[in-house]
Amino acid sequence: MLQVYFTVYEQLKNYLCFNDQKQHLSVGANMLAASGAGAATTCFTNPLWAVKTRLQTPGMRAGVVPYRSTLSAFRIIAHEEGIRGLYSGLVPALAGISHVAIQFLTYKKIKFYLANQDNTPVDKLGARDVTVASSVSKIFASTLTYPHEVVRSRFQERGHHSEKCYSGVADCIRKVFQQEGFAGFYRGCATNLIQTTPAAVITFTSFEMIHRFLINLFPSDPEPHPL
Repeated sequence: MLQVYFTVYEQLKNYLCFNDQKQHLSVGANMLAASGAGAATTCFTNPLWAVKTRLQTPGMRAGVVPYRSTLSAFRIIAHEEGIRGLYSGLVPALAGISHVAIQFLTYKKIKFYLANQDNTPVDKLGARDVTVASSVSKIFASTLTYPHEVVRSRFQERGHHSEKCYSGVADCIRKVFQQEGFAGFYRGCATNLIQTTPAAVITFTSFEMIHRFLINLFPSDPEPHPL
């Protein structure tokens, strides 16, 4: 997933700053590159999320025999529901690409703030500051955009039966709000933060430190900093 994201992100960054010798992206261009990479990653990984949700919620589909394995789930969903089943929940998932844009923008803003506080260049921030920036930005973005995760899961857990419950994304949002209130859109949010925040911290911090090490090791490399 990260390989897909960073590959597309780098390609979009290079395209957007092809006429800039210093290869500096504006905030808007950075968000566009992050959003494009997020959309590509979502399209690529949606079948995996659909299968994962089905395996985690076998009791939600009345009369359906539980899948024996991941490969079995892929095969049965593809056979019975086709591409539509594997890409159930894609629309709300695509709405969630704003999460990536918000996270990256917040991450950069926090890094600039910490650099100003320490009176040091952004690319010289220590691992502690990078950890703070990555964790706060992840928590903020995840909390702000979490409702799309709930809507996506509602579609994926029912698969081709979801149309019997919801006529569309708007209908799903309306029914969740009517039946469960605002809190219904944040079911499992705390668990999600506990799971994803450490992963984001490890990913961003290690990426920053390794990239900085390689730049110092090969100072003639003109590659711009990706984050």
